[in-house]
Amino acid sequence: MKNQKRWVLWFFLSPVLLWLVLLIVLPQIDLLTMSFHVENDDGRMVWSFANYLTFFQEPIYWLTFVRTAVYSILVTFLTFIIALPIAFYITKVAAPKFQGFLMMLLLLPFWVSELVRVYGWMILLRESGVINHFLIKLGLLNKPVEMLYNDATMIMGLVYTSMLFMVIPIVSVLESLDNSLIEAAYDLGADMWSILVKIIIPHAIPGIVSGSIVVFMLTLGNYLTPNLMGGKNSLWFTEQIYNQFIASFNWNQGAAFGFLLLVLSSLVIWIGLKLTKQNLKKVVQ
Repeated sequence: MKNQKRWVLWFFLSPVLLWLVLLIVLPQIDLLTMSFHVENDDGRMVWSFANYLTFFQEPIYWLTFVRTAVYSILVTFLTFIIALPIAFYITKVAAPKFQGFLMMLLLLPFWVSELVRVYGWMILLRESGVINHFLIKLGLLNKPVEMLYNDATMIMGLVYTSMLFMVIPIVSVLESLDNSLIEAAYDLGADMWSILVKIIIPHAIPGIVSGSIVVFMLTLGNYLTPNLMGGKNSLWFTEQIYNQFIASFNWNQGAAFGFLLLVLSSLVIWIGLKLTKQNLKKVVQ
């Protein structure tokens, strides 16, 4: 009987394991090997750290790397600041019969691709866009203002595209928060700030950390939104990786950059887990 159960378990697990090994593990191993290869004068590939040294020798690469990390952390923080009140309103303020409707409104924009959503923002914010049109009509502007292609617009776009991945985990943990704890705090004279800091946030920490990990990794690896809404002046490290793979056709250098980005994301997540005293197993449950 035990052998039969074990065989059934492996039967159902085998497609998942094959998918992980063939489409994730083996390609990543191949890229890691590729990142340590350079072409010598004879045209042969030899083992070397040159691709990684290039990153530190060229200021444009490591400055873009640092900029991407800082902005990704900022986007994650801003997403949390906006998502927490939304999640609290849905779970604790809105009537139960409207909670499903509100969740559907959150999901609705994600029924279309990220490309369509980003182009929607571009139509709103460009010089000939909807917002400029109404501001001129109302007399608030004399001429159109270019609202696109700057860091502020890029950050707004990244927050918008990541919002759902922060709201959902927080909603899931706040649903288990006993309303009587908040009511008791009010009765004892606590203000909203004290309730937020001492009751709501501590209870929601697993969801906050889980959402932050997802948002940070999605933002760090985002290529479309920074490229379209940030323009040429808003450098993002994924664009450097794209240029190495596609424009320069230098796969060895691109693989090295990709693994540096992986190390960065792993390091930031590890620091975040240590600071919040959470463990990965508890967060992903």
